[in-house]
Order: sequence, then C-alpha cells, then structure tokens
Amino acid sequence: MVKIGVLALQGAVREHIQAIEAVGAEAVAIKKVEQLQDIDGLILPGGESTTMRRLIDKYGFFEPLKKFGESGKPIWGTCAGLILMATKIAGQEDAHLGLIDMTVERNAFGRQVDSFEASLTITDIADDFIGVFIRAPRILEVGNDVEIICKHHDKIVAVRQGHYLACSFHPELTDDHRMAQYFVKMVKEAKEKLAV
Repeated sequence: MVKIGVLALQGAVREHIQAIEAVGAEAVAIKKVEQLQDIDGLILPGGESTTMRRLIDKYGFFEPLKKFGESGKPIWGTCAGLILMATKIAGQEDAHLGLIDMTVERNAFGRQVDSFEASLTITDIADDFIGVFIRAPRILEVGNDVEIICKHHDKIVAVRQGHYLACSFHPELTDDHRMAQYFVKMVKEAKEKLAV
C-alpha cells in the first residue's frame, strides 16, 4: 500500500485525506519536515497561496519540498497548491516551488462570490467530472513537456508534467474520487520505478 501525505499547514486537508482513504490508500497530515521521508506521494491542498508560502518558509519546508519532487515522488497541487507548483505567476516577480513549467494567474475566475461548479472532461480520468472552482487560478501557458489534461471554456485548468499533477479546482470537495484514484495510481507507478 502507498502512503500519501497532505501538507497540513493550511487549507482543505481533511477532505483530501478522506478522498485518498476512500480509494484505498493510506493518508497522513504532514506537519513536520521529517514526515516527508515516510511518504510515497504528496498533495499540496487548496487554501491561500501567499499564506501557505509564508508557513512553508516558517516551518522550513521549502527546500525539503523541492527535494521531495526532484527525488521522483509525485506531487499533486490543487488550487493554491497549483500556484505553489508553477514556475511563473502573472504579476509577481517570484514564483514558489517552480516544479511545473507553467505560468499561472491567481484568482482568474473571480472572487469567492464568483465560485461555481462545472462539468469537465479530464484526459484519462473522466468525461463528466464536476469541478468546484473557488477563487480559482488558471494556467495561462505551459512548457513543451507539460500535458494539458483539462480545459474549461478554453482556459487550462489541469495539467500533468511527469510525476507532477495540478488542477485549478477542488476535486476533494466532491464525492467523485476518480482524480484521487488517478493520483494514487501515479504514486504506485512511481514507487515501483524508484524501487528498481
């Protein structure tokens, strides 16, 4: 069985843990850097990206998170987690972890009051997935190695680059666990590869 961590500094931690457990994997809230050694994959949840970055720095997570990704272990970012993974953020000089070759725009779909749900087609996952968008970012452009796996009205809202996965919406806020299942599969495959 694979063990998946959810970075538990801020955001929708409990919902991600429930989704991962619902698809038969072990899930754990990550509050200390040392816990990263014991997991096979990591979720960077939604929340507020600036606050999350401040807490990442405060608790010494920045370099360990980059190393975790560079080691080949999968990372999945949702909403604010997607912003943390981008190499460029529109209107900002500095990005955060810079794991996925993409430029993102924060709050691209409006404020909290503009939150909405939409039926999405996600490559290799579902053609009827309900995406929950809350102050969601969007992906403006991606590098050559990045696979666009979902668009909403021609706006890129989910991508995959190797062992990295990111989406603008909140899959954990629905009872549809197909995206969590897909990530667990990514983690299993990476674990087998890294064990060789």
